[in-house]
Amino acid sequence: MLKIIMSQHDSIRAVEWKDNHLVLLDQRKLPHNEQFVPLYSAEDTADAIRNMVVRGAPAIGIAAAYAAAMAARKCYKQYPQDWRKRLSAEIDVLQNSRPTAVNLMWALKRMCDLADTVDGDPEEPLLALAQQIHQDDINANYRMGELGSALIQPSHGVLTHCNTGSLATGGYGTALGVIRSAYSSGKIEHVYADETRPWWQGSRLTAWELVKDKIPAHLLCDGAAAHLMKLGKVSWVIVGSDRIAANGDVANKIGTYSLAVNARYHGVKFMVVAPTSTIDLATLSGNDIPIEERSQDEVLNVNNQRIAAQYTQAWNPAFDVTPAALVDALVTEKGVIENPTAEKIASLMAS
Repeated sequence: MLKIIMSQHDSIRAVEWKDNHLVLLDQRKLPHNEQFVPLYSAEDTADAIRNMVVRGAPAIGIAAAYAAAMAARKCYKQYPQDWRKRLSAEIDVLQNSRPTAVNLMWALKRMCDLADTVDGDPEEPLLALAQQIHQDDINANYRMGELGSALIQPSHGVLTHCNTGSLATGGYGTALGVIRSAYSSGKIEHVYADETRPWWQGSRLTAWELVKDKIPAHLLCDGAAAHLMKLGKVSWVIVGSDRIAANGDVANKIGTYSLAVNARYHGVKFMVVAPTSTIDLATLSGNDIPIEERSQDEVLNVNNQRIAAQYTQAWNPAFDVTPAALVDALVTEKGVIENPTAEKIASLMAS
């Protein structure tokens, strides 16, 4: 059973298990409509992941875990003697939904490893594991919130990118969890959030979360971040990650790399907040991380209205890689690594 944890400045849950099926808050509809989507199969969940109904590496992993439990239930009911083979095909559909977020692969591997040991009906043990993955993520986010907040000296503000809050996780958030904790303890007065083109996660999602949880915030164009730093408005840039390589290179939403470069130039600290499930020791460096490229229509259009000149083409990588050398602090639920290296990360993961 999932234990519900809520606190001040934490009122949002985007992934839920209700009445034997998965329910997602449709993030494409925010901030104007809070619409929940019921899902009953792995195929529907894969479509929801691919089409950004749910996004954020931890939330994707949690949704996939619940989808695997639903798939196992269906396969066992239809093919009780051959359910594992049938389940494997459903898992493949989920794995192929988005390639960069390592939490997706991590969660599905845990579900498959358990499925291989189950005798009889797999639904109950797999659902229990999915709920545990969900609960562990929330607990980890609260822990990272405490650890990351401890690094921040009282200051006016911080800057964040994309959405790393309750909408991107099981609840509370990674980078936004640190921001929630820092604001609750009086360490920061204000949050600046990049719009985060082309999906506007900052405008639509982060700003929505901050307003909903009554945290003072300003939205800014992505290109205004360097000027904000020059004016001394922020002491930290705080971001999440979709995959961290063994050497500490960080894959995150496109635009993160330029923030890290600008932060280093202006003497602003750069913090990455991510659970250890995001660290991929099998990926030696950022050069080995697959970068998803999405449709050029996401750049050429806004709300299905074309804004670019006719015949213009666009390049639309969804992520970039920030070198470990630009990261001042990597915050995980296991602890904080300052100036991350392969050796420091290996030691953390072995602890």
